[in-house]
Amino acid sequence: MKRLLIIHAGQNETGRAYALAEAARRGACGVAGLELVFKPALLAGVEDLLAADGILMITPEKFGYMAGALKDFFDRTFYPAQGQVEGLPYALIVVAGNDGRGAVTAVERIVRGYPFKPVDAPLVVIGEPTADQLAAAEALGAGMAEGVALGIF
Repeated sequence: MKRLLIIHAGQNETGRAYALAEAARRGACGVAGLELVFKPALLAGVEDLLAADGILMITPEKFGYMAGALKDFFDRTFYPAQGQVEGLPYALIVVAGNDGRGAVTAVERIVRGYPFKPVDAPLVVIGEPTADQLAAAEALGAGMAEGVALGIF
């Protein structure tokens, strides 16, 4: 069975990043042939990454950068995963107070080193997510799940 790892780097389960993560999770749920792993970035580890067939990351923008929790995930998994995750499909959702470019750039720079393979443009949500943006996060989760389950990425 294929496995999709969704990690979220919000500070709590009531924030904007978590709302987008939950929307992505809803989209990914129920896809045949897929195991969904949904974890806070601080609790996800190299074992989760190595077992994944795809990864969807959700982070708030913090001071024009990704959240420290996502950076911590990268710090803990980068070297142990070297040579074992090349081409892993990924997607990114950033919830921003500014424009999100700094967070997107930082994540893209790091994931090139693994190297992961992007499957879609980053979804950047500025401010409070609208119903359309939550639907876009749900669609991204569904697309990632279907693509991973079918092995098309």
